[in-house]
Amino acid sequence: QVQLVESGGGLVQPGGSLRLSCAASGSISSLYIMGWYRQAPGKQRELVGSITSGSITNYRDSVKGRFTISRDNAKNTVYLQMNSLKPEDTAVYYCNARKVFSSDNYWGQGTQVTVSS
Repeated sequence: QVQLVESGGGLVQPGGSLRLSCAASGSISSLYIMGWYRQAPGKQRELVGSITSGSITNYRDSVKGRFTISRDNAKNTVYLQMNSLKPEDTAVYYCNARKVFSSDNYWGQGTQVTVSS
């Protein structure tokens, strides 16, 4: 069982930056692909990006070059650095842990990110 707790959301002006953190209660080393998702009002949840245990990352096109995912397996923490934020990045951001070769899939409670002037 893995519990995920996100933090770091808030209100930021367009062009600003935020760093989200996702702290896991259990070990997320080696067996888990960690992902960040977001859901804007009235829209479906979408994958922002993911990172493997070997730190291979993948991003949706709209955030490439602006967002960076990293992980610290020793601290059981995953980060989402968001730069050059745009109003369309406004959403609730969720952390996800998916165990490879398993149906185990865990979600955090979400953290609100609002980009507005």
